Amino acid sequence: MFERTLRTAIAFAALAATSGHAAPAATPQAAASPVRPQARPTAPRATPAPDRSGRRRVGKASIYAHRLDGRKMADGTRLDAREDVAASKTLPLGTTARVTNLETGDSTVVTIRDRGPYVKGRIVDLSPAAAAKVGIDRHEGVSTVAVTPLRLPPAAGRETARGRGRGDAASSAPKR
Repeated sequence: MFERTLRTAIAFAALAATSGHAAPAATPQAAASPVRPQARPTAPRATPAPDRSGRRRVGKASIYAHRLDGRKMADGTRLDAREDVAASKTLPLGTTARVTNLETGDSTVVTIRDRGPYVKGRIVDLSPAAAAKVGIDRHEGVSTVAVTPLRLPPAAGRETARGRGRGDAASSAPKR
């Protein structure tokens, strides 16, 4: 009986080799071994293009964990939990913005220096100092806020000295 099963398995293996399909296991031990699925290729996480519209956004804000104090942020500086800094997925790094807690009315001005938060529905991560100023409870950790950009950094690759690169009269004036 075993020889017949073995011959059948060999025949199936030979048939599969010529047709391009996977061969069945030839022994009971091989049949019981787990099959590892092939890893699916994943698309890289898309980072949204920086929003330079200057429009106000309303959503949830969360607090940076204290354990992240001292870690590098997206702009290369280190997080200081005592500074008024924040993370945004869409605002350009270096943006100065006013964050207003819509539940308490408290607000503070922060600088966007990191990317995140990566939790659905959240628009900004605040340093512990900034969160305390807007009245976000450390234990609750999330509150509804409005983020209003006050000053956007210059767009990358544009000259800003003496008005060049902004399309105004100074940039179109001929050089002497």
